[in-house]
Amino acid sequence: MKLPILTTLTAALLSTTALADEIWVTNEKDDTISVIDIETMEVVRTIETGERPRGITFSKDYSVVYICASDSDAVQVMDPNTGKILYDLPSGEDPEQFVLHPDNRHLYIANEDDAITTVVDTQTRTVVAQIDVGIEPEGMAVSPDGKIAITTSETTNMAHWIDTETQTLFANTLVDSRPRHAEFTKDGTELWVSAEIGGTISIFDVATQTEKAKIDFEIDNIHPDRVQPVGFEFTNGDTHAFVALGPSNHVAVVNTETYEVEDYILVGRRVWHLAFNRDRTQLFTTNGVSGDVTVIDVASRKAIKSIKVGRFPWGAAFRPTE
Repeated sequence: MKLPILTTLTAALLSTTALADEIWVTNEKDDTISVIDIETMEVVRTIETGERPRGITFSKDYSVVYICASDSDAVQVMDPNTGKILYDLPSGEDPEQFVLHPDNRHLYIANEDDAITTVVDTQTRTVVAQIDVGIEPEGMAVSPDGKIAITTSETTNMAHWIDTETQTLFANTLVDSRPRHAEFTKDGTELWVSAEIGGTISIFDVATQTEKAKIDFEIDNIHPDRVQPVGFEFTNGDTHAFVALGPSNHVAVVNTETYEVEDYILVGRRVWHLAFNRDRTQLFTTNGVSGDVTVIDVASRKAIKSIKVGRFPWGAAFRPTE
């Protein structure tokens, strides 16, 4: 029996508009972004960027994507639908990581070569502040209420606390060697900072800027020097943190209430950063040396797939497509 024309058209429209969510991955050595279709778990687009793309984040409405093109000394602003670079933002030299303020307007950028944090107004495309921090800044975080920004300095071994109203430092806290990444818990009461060479994560009470706990990692049959925490992400409800452990090729699962490591998951070689899917049931890790992304099933804590991307994948960001 022939289907009515309206029904046929409706079916066709549904099939073309039912798009899958995506994970965007920056490839340092290829100067590209690999776009992964979460439903098929395949790379569906490869997009050219500036030189040595690293940090990546979307605007709150996902209308643009910001990319740290480190060796181009620029933060590039891209239309995610077309893959076209719309314009570059002033960023200072060697931007590595950045964080978008909850106001969806101000980017806080770590400038590794200049020992500064640059604050850029994305609407006027101007630098509104440059804040002196420690040597080799990299990690960036902003509190959920937007009042505090954090820069971690790899050589000074500190987390620098910035008042976002005055754009000035109000505290500096020591961490272990080579801090790489920082995140606030969603309730804003804790700051977590990973120390790559120190092999630890330090946890600070935000109200007092004092250390309240420290997490160590130990993996059977792997030398401690290879256990190097870098990026990490929190699950729904902040019940657990998944921590990328660099050249140990593992991701740790940490209970955020007890601060105990509950599990280790084998992934690709030299895991750097991670991004969750929409409901945080799957986790995607960037594995720099093996040039792939490992997909982890969060419930079972098992790697379920490896996806080949470009050379030296570094950053990752989630993008909903509907």
